[in-house]
Amino acid sequence: MRYPREGYSDISIVICGEAGQGIQTVEEILVKASKRSGFHVFSVKEYMSRIRGGSNSTSIRIGVDPIRAPVRRMDIAVPLSKGALDHIKWRSDENSTILLDSNLADEPESYDHGPVVKVDIKNQTKEVGGPIYENTVSAGLICSLLDFDKAVIGDILKERFKDRQEDVYEKNLKALDSGFEIGRSIIEKGEFNVDLKASDETEDRILMKGIQSIALGAVSGGCDFISSYPMSPSTGVLVGLASRQKKYGIVAEQAEDEISAINMTLGAWYAGGRGMVTTSGGGYSLMAEGLSLAGMLEMPVVIHLAQRPGPATGLPTRTEQGDLFLALFSGHGEFPRVIFAPGTPEDGFNLTARAFDLADRFQIPVIIMTDQFMVDSYTDLDGGDLELKFPLRHIVRTDADYLRYRYSMNGISERGIPGYGEGIVNVDSDEHDEEGHITESMITRDLMMEKRMAKMEALREEALKPHMIGDGKGDIVICWGSTLETVKEAVDSIQENISILHISQLYPLSKKVNEVLSKCRRKICLENNYTGQLARLLRMETGLSVDHTILKYSGLPFTVEEVAESLGKYLATNGGEN
Repeated sequence: MRYPREGYSDISIVICGEAGQGIQTVEEILVKASKRSGFHVFSVKEYMSRIRGGSNSTSIRIGVDPIRAPVRRMDIAVPLSKGALDHIKWRSDENSTILLDSNLADEPESYDHGPVVKVDIKNQTKEVGGPIYENTVSAGLICSLLDFDKAVIGDILKERFKDRQEDVYEKNLKALDSGFEIGRSIIEKGEFNVDLKASDETEDRILMKGIQSIALGAVSGGCDFISSYPMSPSTGVLVGLASRQKKYGIVAEQAEDEISAINMTLGAWYAGGRGMVTTSGGGYSLMAEGLSLAGMLEMPVVIHLAQRPGPATGLPTRTEQGDLFLALFSGHGEFPRVIFAPGTPEDGFNLTARAFDLADRFQIPVIIMTDQFMVDSYTDLDGGDLELKFPLRHIVRTDADYLRYRYSMNGISERGIPGYGEGIVNVDSDEHDEEGHITESMITRDLMMEKRMAKMEALREEALKPHMIGDGKGDIVICWGSTLETVKEAVDSIQENISILHISQLYPLSKKVNEVLSKCRRKICLENNYTGQLARLLRMETGLSVDHTILKYSGLPFTVEEVAESLGKYLATNGGEN
């Protein structure tokens, strides 16, 4: 079999096995090896909510052009456990090469597939040190088929196992050699041919997971405090900032629960810090009272909400865009907020940094929405797009006449902190007067509500414009968050006059959204949820209804093929000419 397939410039590889077999190790090795070998790379994983057993898979695309989206196409499959083939058979076709371990009883006979190449992975590990080295043998096998330099992978192994015992590194080197030997024997038999031309354009690019972009964006935004309770898939932000404590002077606190986490973070802002919490839907629900407290105190807070399917525990390791309304309507009472949904790692970095600035200037909660697909995906990108900025803090030295909630036309009162100046910084969760003292005066209530909500006018003026691709004169696909790159590749694959509108600031919406949607022909909204939450938000905010929705809620992200097929079907049945 020859790869890439005709018409493609990349190879799609899927490794599938049980939890505990080291699938993530294979992913890490292949992603790093691909980038260092002169190729662009993208990877995404799907895994069950269990520590051992089940079927988990990692999909890796390696190519000569930048890659940012998952595909259904599977060129090479490496099943490492019984049941693995059945788990990924929906991706198999007559051009899929299956590298099947001779020890596995699974025979792919009940569905379409290409050649089955018997390999001897498990037996090779017996000579190295046991099944624990299956992942490294598999990585070596694939790297050999891709004609990667073995020395490059050896360096990656040394980096990964440098803090382990010396024999662990040596055994992994032996496992790597075994994998390369298997790969060479396949190539010598003429069963496999890869023709990818490496370049030096990836040399200065960096590898990044989506979750890392949020953590680094927080650093750029001046974050110096994080308090969170671990919850998949959001925990990487807590880990990322904790690992940078000494370098950037960050306090990282693993709280006993999400209620404590958000209240600690509000306390950090009150004392002059810049804090955030990172959580998922269930944890965010527990933070609703603290969110309302931030609204009443006019206290800044940044919340990273990494979505996963609900309700309740739902599918804790899968992906979905089902929490938009949760973020928009959570909390009791009315108060301003901003909601971002980055579509790329670059967006994740820049929007998180922006979140800290907006939260500080407007003294409001700012919510950054990601999902499991985005935060767990690897890609290579231009490091020049990620510049640490460390913005100024918007606090004042108080005088003796300082009033924390002094009336102002734009709704923003100067924010002081205790001990910085002569004034008293009095805050209260009840309705209060300018000094921060509790009041039940109806007149004061009106004035304070109007003061807080007055911030919305300036927030709307500063709202980020949506990312527009195309002229907007024909049909337009509307998307948000992590679906951007998948939609872009799908639209490129079908020859139609289709524009894309990606909305990264979901609330308040930019006025540009209404302007664009008022001029297009038909509006097609694509979302990873059941009810079309963005479509409903657009109708609520602009009065415009979409013409068609493409929805998915299985717990898996859209693939390029799914989007292209759904768009093609809609256009074919409703007139595709523009």
